[in-house]
Amino acid sequence: MVVLGIDIGGSGIKGALVNSLTGEMLTERHRIPTPPSRKPKEMARVVAELVKHFDHKGPVGVGFPTVIKHGICKSSGNLHKKWLNVNVPELFSEVTGLPVTVINDADAAGYATMNYGIGKGRKGFVLMITIGTGLGSGAFLDGELIPNMELGQIPYKKHKKIEHWAAASAKEREGLSYKQWGKRFNTFLELVDLIISPDLIILGGGTSKNFDEFKEYITIDTPVIAAGLQNYAGIIGAAAAALHQAPKDFVKP
Repeated sequence: MVVLGIDIGGSGIKGALVNSLTGEMLTERHRIPTPPSRKPKEMARVVAELVKHFDHKGPVGVGFPTVIKHGICKSSGNLHKKWLNVNVPELFSEVTGLPVTVINDADAAGYATMNYGIGKGRKGFVLMITIGTGLGSGAFLDGELIPNMELGQIPYKKHKKIEHWAAASAKEREGLSYKQWGKRFNTFLELVDLIISPDLIILGGGTSKNFDEFKEYITIDTPVIAAGLQNYAGIIGAAAAALHQAPKDFVKP
């Protein structure tokens, strides 16, 4: 089945057509900047633009950068506060006229990695961490998703959320070297390791492609590896989720 996978990020909203059975991307990724307001209506219009760009008439899967529970946004995260309590698939279905499935973006990236990437066949407790504007996290136990494990929300010192201090956006904002930022990210991983003790941590998001630049500063005992799908994982995983969750979660226009 061909599904339009969309990955919503703090700086860009990306989409591509995906074979949701194999995880193969059928088109080049198309990116539109995230509206500066990060408000629901403006971002929904970008989703509609992506549908129009690909002239897509079928199901849509969306990876969304905060907690999604039964389709409802339960935290505004790095988006505008107006997102709180919005029925996200319903909103996106209204503007596109298509059935839409929405899951947390880190869950989507993890879903792709565990089904089509380096995590395929991995047993035990595997944690996917996406490094970008924030720090997303998707957890899997013997390959089954544990949704909405938002570890980037952990408070740290004077920061409301540790992702404000240790995400890739902090590196860019403060002009940190990979050594400086890598030590911050390692502090985050130390807390994660202490709290949930995963068997394996897989890094995704754009920064993961530069893993060699900071891996020497990661000192936790738990194995940490980079995901091969990198920036495409969110798109592929969102498309796959649209296929697998369709029977109970699709919102018909």
